[in-house]
Amino acid sequence: MRTDIFARLDREPEPPKIEIPRMSRTRLALFGGTSAFYLAIVVAVLASSWLVIIDWKVMLFRPYQQWPEVHATLDYFVVLGQRGPTAVMVAAWLGWRSWRQHTLRPLLVLGAALLLLNVTVGAVKLGLGRLGPHYATQIGSTEMFAGGDIFPSGHTANAVVTWGILAYLATTPRARRVLSALSAVVALGVGLTTVYLGTHWLSDVLLGWAAGLLILLSLPWCEPLIARAEAVVFAAREKLRARRRRAPSVPVAAGGAWPAAHRQRLGDLAAEGPGEDAAREPVGASGGALTATRTTLAHHSRPHGPPRSERSPVTPAGSRRPPRSRPVTGG
Repeated sequence: MRTDIFARLDREPEPPKIEIPRMSRTRLALFGGTSAFYLAIVVAVLASSWLVIIDWKVMLFRPYQQWPEVHATLDYFVVLGQRGPTAVMVAAWLGWRSWRQHTLRPLLVLGAALLLLNVTVGAVKLGLGRLGPHYATQIGSTEMFAGGDIFPSGHTANAVVTWGILAYLATTPRARRVLSALSAVVALGVGLTTVYLGTHWLSDVLLGWAAGLLILLSLPWCEPLIARAEAVVFAAREKLRARRRRAPSVPVAAGGAWPAAHRQRLGDLAAEGPGEDAAREPVGASGGALTATRTTLAHHSRPHGPPRSERSPVTPAGSRRPPRSRPVTGG
């Protein structure tokens, strides 16, 4: 039995029993509280409340000018919130998980979460149309319905969802706690980094955190649909395997397959030996293939009869050839 760390990389002999998260009362209460927080942020921004004043104070403070020495590092760190790179990294890890545990659930959960993220966050962004700090037109304004697309923060929401998926799919309580803490740190850092870089208002980040958390909390409602999708994929795979097992694996010659009657007839002709036509037909250097074809056609067109070995021999009493008429000579 292997006891090293590489033993955990091997594929499990059979799918493990994984407890699927359900919409418990605690989760439902968190979903309701996060939804209320989400609506409160939107209303506070639309009403030009104290939250908009804080947005402008942070923007005019210009953190990227206060601490320029960390600008280059945070430019790389904020990539952890971009949808493309993070989706590829997490999908690679979950793909290995799917292979190891004989299940498609990790990849299907990631796909469902990213779909919800694109639909919900994208719709709110385009609907509210808020401009970012770098494109603000009037100090103190909300910059809403101006053709922008930064409210809520997509980087922040994506960081919450993408890295939070790892904690959601954890199989042990300890792993879930550790991954939850790490994903929270990454999501918090990505959100504050966008504020530092001046690409988002503080209220954008607050709404992004809430949007990502709502998606994670709503995933148990998607589990029945994910299970049905996995069952459909596995059923299609089994049908394809069964069809391949039923298909005959008979090698076919280059010229195509001969019918059974033709194969039997060719076997009989081979037992008979070469016929008269084949003996009389000369085979040249350039016409060997054509002569062989004519010989085969001659055998096929010849009526069925006894083999040469079963024919009655010709006796001296009579010949099968008709007598020739001899020419009359004068004498």
